[in-house]
Amino acid sequence: MEAAAELESGTDGGDDRPGTGTTPIVPVRQLSLWPPPRTVRTNARRRRQIGAGIAAGLAVLLVAGGAAAVWALSGDSEEEAPAVTVGAEVFVGSWSGEMVQTDTEGNHVADWHAEVRIEEGAERGSTAWTTFNCSGTLALTAADNDRRVYTYTETADPEERCVDESELTVWPASEGKGLEAEWSSVTREGTRMVSTGPLL
Repeated sequence: MEAAAELESGTDGGDDRPGTGTTPIVPVRQLSLWPPPRTVRTNARRRRQIGAGIAAGLAVLLVAGGAAAVWALSGDSEEEAPAVTVGAEVFVGSWSGEMVQTDTEGNHVADWHAEVRIEEGAERGSTAWTTFNCSGTLALTAADNDRRVYTYTETADPEERCVDESELTVWPASEGKGLEAEWSSVTREGTRMVSTGPLL
């Protein structure tokens, strides 16, 4: 108890001068005027930034998804006119006509007569190029709206005047009678030839 009395006496009226042997007692309180350490502040800010970044990313994804859904549902029907599709029956039948043949520069090469027969279903057929005494088969390779593309494979060419293979593209004539035809081939010498004309 004497130690406590000495302490009390030192605080009441004791000598506070240095070197007297007694030290004043100062109560310590848990109050700090300094901010928390930098790492605590940085971590909290980083968490807020990451949270804000994730929220912004989700918002962008949501908007993009909504825009994609609207675009997919609206379609392109307003911008493009519907394609006119022609049935296979338009091409079926026996056709003949005069073809005009030109080379790659557009120079006239020959006029020749073609006879084309397209079978039911418009997938196969046959043809005879009577001017050149050649004949061959036709096989459908492409059908696009109002056009049909056939591959010509030669079956007879006794005078060796015709190409071995060619491509025939046909479509309905604009006047409504017959078909328009375009034959495309490459000669043995490597020259591209195109023949066009009506098939009635």
